[in-house]
Amino acid sequence: MDDKPERRIVVFGAGYIGLVTGACLAQLGNQVVVRDIDPEKIRLLQSGEVPIYEPGLGELIARNKERLTFTLDLQQALNGAEIAYVCVDTPPSASGDADLSRVWSVVQSLEGASYLRAVVVKSTVPVGTGARVRAALDTVGLQHVGYASNPEFTAEGTAVRDFLHPDRVVVGVSDEATARLISELHEGVDGPVVVMDVRSAEMVKLASNALLATKISFINEIATLCEKTGADIEHVADAVGLDHRLGRHFLRPGIGWGGSCFPKDSEALRQLANNTGYHLQLLSAVIEVNNLQKRRAVQKLKDELGTLMGARVALLGLTFKPGTDDMREAPSTVLAARLLAEGAEVSCWDPMARPAEVEPWTSTSRHVSPELAVEGADAAIVVTEWPQLKEVDWARVVTAMRRPVLYDGRNLLDPAAMRGLGFTYISVGRP
Repeated sequence: MDDKPERRIVVFGAGYIGLVTGACLAQLGNQVVVRDIDPEKIRLLQSGEVPIYEPGLGELIARNKERLTFTLDLQQALNGAEIAYVCVDTPPSASGDADLSRVWSVVQSLEGASYLRAVVVKSTVPVGTGARVRAALDTVGLQHVGYASNPEFTAEGTAVRDFLHPDRVVVGVSDEATARLISELHEGVDGPVVVMDVRSAEMVKLASNALLATKISFINEIATLCEKTGADIEHVADAVGLDHRLGRHFLRPGIGWGGSCFPKDSEALRQLANNTGYHLQLLSAVIEVNNLQKRRAVQKLKDELGTLMGARVALLGLTFKPGTDDMREAPSTVLAARLLAEGAEVSCWDPMARPAEVEPWTSTSRHVSPELAVEGADAAIVVTEWPQLKEVDWARVVTAMRRPVLYDGRNLLDPAAMRGLGFTYISVGRP
């Protein structure tokens, strides 16, 4: 890595992917400028604060502060830049397709960037976007600049490790020079670089997330069947996962997947198929199962309590998974909205979440501990499997609740122990 030339790189977007990409590229020995249009985000970064929670990211940024710059200024960002990384958000549009407006804004801003050798898109985009970006680059006089699709496969909570020690680095290109440049840029990364055409690279990202989402929805379907037949999903999933052809990863039952990738990418892949006149029947079922899973949790509480009108329900955990502060597409949002619609009072606890000041969160109460959140509650739902919940004094909690009904939406706790304490304990796929 010592012999590798230092590259000057501009990263557009200071979100999860942009910050991790920028910090890791700096760690690999490059001069990196991260540019964003959010003044508050850049102010925090310039003052040494990281605006998102991601384990190890703050330390990595601090360690490479001599090679990392954060700016709002476009010209400062592009000054001398050889490689431009596009890491901006591509949220769903009204039609369900990916909204690429931020991508096009970045591409148009590159006009006149004479030092550029390559533009690399890490943002998740529909298959065929690369050809359109290539044409747009040509239009603004950047015919000499290479183009690459370099989709990200980082998971929140392990993003730094996933970048530096990936299963694979996918690089989609149409020319050998760009393939060599981007491959050399990843020297020092502990994982194979897989080079392919641009369209295939764009499809890999969508297909990977759709397959992972399929595994989760599948095991949730089996969990429901286990409840009806008396089988135990934990035993079933463990034994199924021991098959080397299948693996244990993502065979954990629960109240459904969320986050910034699975919902958006699954819907984007379905819309991509619809736009070609093809209906992805399996993926549509995967999405439907996931949507129903959250609502089934509310229905189970309703069945147990008789009515949710006037009931107090505590949500334990709000983020879509532990180890992050991300609330995007979190199951807790659907749970809170449904409970409120049924007339329940909702109290919440989460160690990291920062819900926006919008509904349903403006109609809920927030508490600094799980114990305070469940005080006087008729029911509680384990929504996110935060390790802190295993340390809770549940013997004390059971006496603090008005009705000790506990729905363990992540199968985090021991059923026999919880029932022994006096809880009406409900879990996913366990008799």
